[in-house]
Amino acid sequence: MSLPDRQQRLAALRDTIADIERKPALAEARAMVKNDAQGFPVLAGGLLQEVFTDQRRNAGAILGFALAQARSLLSEQRLAIIYLQLAAEAQQLGLPYGPGLVSFGLAPEALILVRTANMAELLWAAEEAVACRAVAAVIADIGSPSRLLDFTASRRLSLRAAETGSSIFLLRYGAGREASAAHLRWRLLPAPSARQRYDAKAPGPLRWRAQLEKGTLIKQTEWLLGWTENGFSAIASQRRSQDRIAAGAPLSRAVPAVLADRLPQAG
Repeated sequence: MSLPDRQQRLAALRDTIADIERKPALAEARAMVKNDAQGFPVLAGGLLQEVFTDQRRNAGAILGFALAQARSLLSEQRLAIIYLQLAAEAQQLGLPYGPGLVSFGLAPEALILVRTANMAELLWAAEEAVACRAVAAVIADIGSPSRLLDFTASRRLSLRAAETGSSIFLLRYGAGREASAAHLRWRLLPAPSARQRYDAKAPGPLRWRAQLEKGTLIKQTEWLLGWTENGFSAIASQRRSQDRIAAGAPLSRAVPAVLADRLPQAG
């Protein structure tokens, strides 16, 4: 190939890339971020989001986090949420519980469950499902790392989500982080539950801590979240004053260690 032809092809390629970057369908152009009355940002569709937790036992937290965002994307035109899972991992990770979804304001009939035989099929299904105009969001529950889910695969999903306006949530487990084209990356950690109204020592409403590890769409990077039937509720992270001693304050006498939840102690 002669030098002029090569330069001409490079120029054409640059123009093509620039045209793709300028498309209003890209998530950066369409993503509207606003704070609702509950204090957690409301994100428009068209985003690829990764939601990590360190251990599989926290699977419920990351699924709830994704479902809560997906719920806000449902509309008269977009009626469905697709939940993807590998058939081999279904016994380990479980499935969404219909009556539980109802108690949090999500109709079970809006959730379509899909099990695939392998990761290649799961990625194909995610890309095809997000292209459907009736789909509000796709949630892919991925229990183990896969070499197929690399930067190129995530870039394809990111561009497809941005083009169609439907969001994709990749649920991931473990401390490892591969390079990806996700617009946002979250880390979900369990937090002590809120106080039970009629029994202070019983478990109360659930809470978890969300940390934003990647993304420039949101300025705040950490929330303590609760849940209401209307969506997230951001909670001020405060320690109870009765369980805290001011730093540097001298103690007039020996203070016994706190046992359990303020149980009587021998002086």
